[in-house]
Amino acid sequence: MDVLVVPPAAQRDEKAVQMLSAWVAENGLHCTMKIGMWRDNGHDEAESWGILLADVVRHVANAMRDKYGEDPAATASMIADSLLEELGDPTSETKGGFQSGVN
Repeated sequence: MDVLVVPPAAQRDEKAVQMLSAWVAENGLHCTMKIGMWRDNGHDEAESWGILLADVVRHVANAMRDKYGEDPAATASMIADSLLEELGDPTSETKGGFQSGVN
């Protein structure tokens, strides 16, 4: 199993919250998500997830700049295009269900 490190800021912050974990396993995507935190705090859940995912795209674009010299704006645009295409015409079906709770 190939596990990523917990970011240093999350290790330092006792109020840190893990919102998303994504795994490629058994030929598919498997995710755990913290659903409801924003709604429980008076925010629009869907809009807040959109902001989080946009931040993730920017982090990926910056990482690709640092690792491969790619232009972050072009990378972010390509990711956005791919995302919209995949939402409109999925390459595979989404399986599984929502389970509540923590380990």
